Amino acid sequence: MSLEIVYQDEYVVCVSKPNNVVVHHAHHSRNVVDEKSLLQLLQEQLGEKLYPVHRLDRKTSGIILLARETKYVSKFQKLFTDNAINKIYYGIVRGHSPEKLAIDSPVKGRDSNVYKEAETLLETVDKITLDIPVKPYDTSRYSLVKLSPKTGRLHQLRIHTNKISHPLVGDPKYGDKNHNLMYQSNFDCENLFLHAKTLVFKHPFSEKELTLSASFPEDWKKIFKNFNWNIS
Repeated sequence: MSLEIVYQDEYVVCVSKPNNVVVHHAHHSRNVVDEKSLLQLLQEQLGEKLYPVHRLDRKTSGIILLARETKYVSKFQKLFTDNAINKIYYGIVRGHSPEKLAIDSPVKGRDSNVYKEAETLLETVDKITLDIPVKPYDTSRYSLVKLSPKTGRLHQLRIHTNKISHPLVGDPKYGDKNHNLMYQSNFDCENLFLHAKTLVFKHPFSEKELTLSASFPEDWKKIFKNFNWNIS
């Protein structure tokens, strides 16, 4: 597997993570023997050890920053903690979503006990109605949405889209099973349709203004073609 390198310099490497790849294995993970993590794949491809600045869910594809040395990690992480980095995701959701919406429902933290404030800005980019029945309706409706999280809670975008009754297609935990099955049977697409597309920030060392974007995966391109959605 050859990974897309979006950007690299002496401090950081920015890559596009495929769907269903963990960033790194948890200690004593049962999957270590069966699959390679993003860090392992990058070490094979680039010949060096890298250090993740932030995380993406296993099932989410897209852009991720990794530092070349541990001493650089904190400066890049500060961009996230200070909300000094603009994160843009795209998703395909069930139904026709609102044109614009700010979602601010609290989301459980990583300890799964305490709810924490969370905010996501949603903007609908395109919509479609298909003559493909999905119970209990004779047709099926979908929207392409742009998602800008202002906080970084676990599964935030997946929970927030579900909260407004427009769950992400392909989401096995928060999604709609009937619509997920429709995508599998009609389009041969099983992955979660959530892609971390773009990061916009000022480089903490070079002070350059960077706009870095990861290409859409092949299943996205297939859906764009089928739905006649035009987006680069």
